[in-house]
Amino acid sequence: MVKRKICVVIANRANYSSIKSVMQAVEEHPALELQLIVGASALLERFGSVVNLIKEDHFVPKAVFHMIIEGETPGTMAKSAGLGLLELSTLFQNLQPDIVIAVGDRFEIMAVAVTAAYMNISLAHTMGGEVSGTIDESIRHAITKLAHIHFPANQESANRIIQMGEKAENVHAVGCPRIDLVSDILKQSKNMDTDIFAKYKGVGEIFALDAPFLLVSQHPVTTEYGKNREQIEETLFALDELKMHTIMLWPNVDAGSEDIVKGIRTFREHYKTGYLHLFKNLPIKVYVRLMDSCKCIVGNSSSAIREGAFIGVPAVNIGTRQAGRQRGGNVIDVNYDRRNIVEAIKKQIKNGKYESEHLYGDGNAGKKIADILAVCNVKIQKTLAY
Repeated sequence: MVKRKICVVIANRANYSSIKSVMQAVEEHPALELQLIVGASALLERFGSVVNLIKEDHFVPKAVFHMIIEGETPGTMAKSAGLGLLELSTLFQNLQPDIVIAVGDRFEIMAVAVTAAYMNISLAHTMGGEVSGTIDESIRHAITKLAHIHFPANQESANRIIQMGEKAENVHAVGCPRIDLVSDILKQSKNMDTDIFAKYKGVGEIFALDAPFLLVSQHPVTTEYGKNREQIEETLFALDELKMHTIMLWPNVDAGSEDIVKGIRTFREHYKTGYLHLFKNLPIKVYVRLMDSCKCIVGNSSSAIREGAFIGVPAVNIGTRQAGRQRGGNVIDVNYDRRNIVEAIKKQIKNGKYESEHLYGDGNAGKKIADILAVCNVKIQKTLAY
C-alpha cells in the first residue's frame, strides 16, 4: 500500500508542542508517512534551539530551512515570510507531500500556507476559527481560506470556520493537540524535575521548586509595535513589588521582541532581581509541570488560556494579545498597569487551583487528526459554501 505523505512544518517553539501528538499519531498510522521540515526560529539558539528537542524525541527532519531576518520589526517579519516562500517551495518540490499541515497562526506559517496553495498541495490547518488579538488574528483566518481540511480545537471555532464559507464536511472539531501532551504529562509522575536550572541553564536566581513561584511568559503584540517595552516594564515592576520566586521565558520572534528583551535586560541591570530566573525555552514536559506547580501564570501566552484551563492553573492575562479567545474561569484579564497586575496576581494566589475545563479538547486530538488525514478526499479547487 502506498502511504499518504503528510508534511509537518515546524517554524517556532510553539509549533512543536502544538503538533507533536499529531506527528506521533501519523508515524504510528499504517496508511501515513511523516515528512518533517524544521526551520525559521526553531533552528536558532537564541530562541532555544527547538530542533534539538525535536531530535531528542527521535523525530528526524527530512529538511531544514532558514528564513528569519534579525531585527524583530514589522518589516523584517514581512521579509522573513518572503524568504519562507522561497525556501519552502523548493522543499515541497523535492518532497512531493500529499498533504501539508499548517500549525496555528504565526507569520512563519503564512509562508507555509501560501506556498502549499500555489503549488496545488492539499493544506490542513490546526487551531483555526479562534479569536485573539495581534496580527495572528488576521493570519489565522487567511490560512483558513487557503486550507482544504480544518482541525479546530472546539465546536465554537468550527462554527466560525463554517460561517467563513468553508464546507462543513471539511471541518472537524477534534480538540487541540497541545492538550494531548498536557493530558499525558499529568498522568505521569507528579514529581517536578528539580534539576531544570542545571539542565536548561538560563540566567538568574536558582531556587527550590517546592517553594511558591510565578511563571511568566509575555510576547510582543505586533499591532501595538513601539509600545512593547513599556508594556513589559509594567509587568516587571509588578513582579518587583511582589518579589516572589519567578520563572520567566524570553519572548518569541515577533515584531517587538527586541524591545521586550531590552526592557528585561535593562531592568535586571538597574534593579535587584534576585527572585527572577530567565529561560530561553523549555521542553513541553517541563513547562507543563511548571504550570501545574506554580501559584499563578502571568503574561499574554495562549498557554495560560488553552492548557491553563485544562490544568486549572490560576492565570493573569495582560493586555490585548489574547483578546476574544475563549477562556475558562481560571483567567483574570488586566491592562498594562503594574497595580492592576499585582492585585490580580494576589487574588489568583489566594484563590488557588481551579477545576479543570476541557474547552480545547479532551486529550485525543492527535489520533483523530491522523485517522481523518488517512481517508479524507480533498478537492484542490476551493469554492465558497454559500
